[in-house]
Amino acid sequence: MSKTFKGIGSSEGIAIAKAYILNEQPVEDFIKNDKISDPEKEIEKVNKAIEETKTDLKKLQVIALEKLGKEKAEIFEAHLSILEDPAIIDDIKQLIKNDKLNVSKAMFDVSKKYIEMFEMMEDAYFKERAADVRDVSERMLKHSLGLRIIDLANISEEVIIVAEDLTPSQTAQLNPKMVKGFLCNMGGRTSHAAIMARSLEIPAVLGLKTILSDVKEGQLIAIDGLTGDVEVEPKDKKTWLKKQEEFNVTKEELKKFINKGTVTKDGYEDFVLESNIGSTNDIESVLENGSEGIGLFRSEFLYMNNTHFPTEEEQFTAYKKVIEKMAGKITIIRTLDIGGDKKLSYFEFPHEMNPFLGYRAIRFTLDRKDIFKTQIRALLKASAFGPLGIMFPMIATVDEFKQAKEFTLETKKELEKEGIKVGKDLQIGMMVEIPAAAVNADKFAKYSDFFSVGTNDLIQYSMAADRMSENVAYLYQPYNPSILKLLKLTIDGAHKHKKWVGMCGEMAGEPNAIPLLMGLGLDAFSMSATSIPRARSIISKLTLKETQELAEKALECETTKEVLDLVKKVIKL
Repeated sequence: MSKTFKGIGSSEGIAIAKAYILNEQPVEDFIKNDKISDPEKEIEKVNKAIEETKTDLKKLQVIALEKLGKEKAEIFEAHLSILEDPAIIDDIKQLIKNDKLNVSKAMFDVSKKYIEMFEMMEDAYFKERAADVRDVSERMLKHSLGLRIIDLANISEEVIIVAEDLTPSQTAQLNPKMVKGFLCNMGGRTSHAAIMARSLEIPAVLGLKTILSDVKEGQLIAIDGLTGDVEVEPKDKKTWLKKQEEFNVTKEELKKFINKGTVTKDGYEDFVLESNIGSTNDIESVLENGSEGIGLFRSEFLYMNNTHFPTEEEQFTAYKKVIEKMAGKITIIRTLDIGGDKKLSYFEFPHEMNPFLGYRAIRFTLDRKDIFKTQIRALLKASAFGPLGIMFPMIATVDEFKQAKEFTLETKKELEKEGIKVGKDLQIGMMVEIPAAAVNADKFAKYSDFFSVGTNDLIQYSMAADRMSENVAYLYQPYNPSILKLLKLTIDGAHKHKKWVGMCGEMAGEPNAIPLLMGLGLDAFSMSATSIPRARSIISKLTLKETQELAEKALECETTKEVLDLVKKVIKL
């Protein structure tokens, strides 16, 4: 009997194959609470497990290098960093020495603490880093317990893997000739498993919650990695095969748009398509997909993947690497956006009733100018190597922006006095993610070189709804006319002073949103790198006039449904 499911389309493509159930017994089931009498002997076991895990990770890095290229293989550099993190290792050893915990119990308790820290974060990119800690710690735990580690490279027939989650280690082993797709209860588009699946061009649907218990070994499954649709024992296999054929044709067509200019049907050439990145590891995908710049580089990864506030030199090296690789295309780097859901293991934020509205982002850095100055100096030094935009997050008032900009310009003067070169192609801008900033955009535009709209926060602050809460998730409405009006205010306010506006929220890459944003006058669209060819294709099929007429009508709508119906009626994508 046919059953259908809906998940998060995380790596596009159509796949039809038998289910391969990957349902390992949780490693915690093997952990005992036995106390130990010889801490030194147990610490030797920790060191042995670390060495064995290190050997595994280096082997996986070689496999990933061959299959996925240098940038993706660097995921395992990050895993080796987690493995060798002195804070994590010290925490494990302290539990053994002080609490007399056995090696596996100590490892489990420490990894759980760090996994929960990442899982509590709202930012999808950092939330998914919990999977990296889980991957490394599970491998280390299995070595400490003497458990078998499954090798997915040995799969010898065409299958779709069904699992609770797939770790980067497991994904790197997959052979696309045999593994036609995978389905997971957990995960989303920003997980490493999804990123690697896209590199391997393996369709993936994640966040299915119960798929592991809903599917049996050997059942035929059809999946759409773009829409997130899954059908077990499909009623009409021919329809799926036709979809697969159509997808393959479209995929070939989209390749033509990778290195094409971004031009509308009527010849308008001023829209810019850029990429969002979370670390230096993401650059290869940016370049492979024909990005015209980086619209958002989340600098906080340098702070969160660390045991201390990163030094000026550490930051400068990372920023310079990205700017140089972009070879003359602009890189927009967001200054430290920490606090709220994003914590640091080495810094204690004050307890607040509502940290999302509290001491975070620009509020934190303006208060801790010692930390801010280190970052600003590194950014300004890196600006000598190519076009750079410095972008401040969570700006609410004109005074806040002016203070941050003045601090940056004062630091620039200090560097120049020291004889350090600062780039001439430097812009200083701000995120628009607080409704107060959108409403007051024309005032901010007197001082800011550019705006970048963070739609994820703008929507949740406008609707007073936490987008991570299932109970109010229905209020996360990017197409609500009220949100479109805030976007219009922002864009018009910037254009009044001849400043440009980008968008780095999820909305920028959504096919239904692109025509609306074109019509509203957005200048730059920043999205996941793999979304760029499709976005460029959509833009090429539309005239500026028809998108402007669409946006005008959408602003008169009352509901999200009316707006989406209008898009589908007017624009045939």
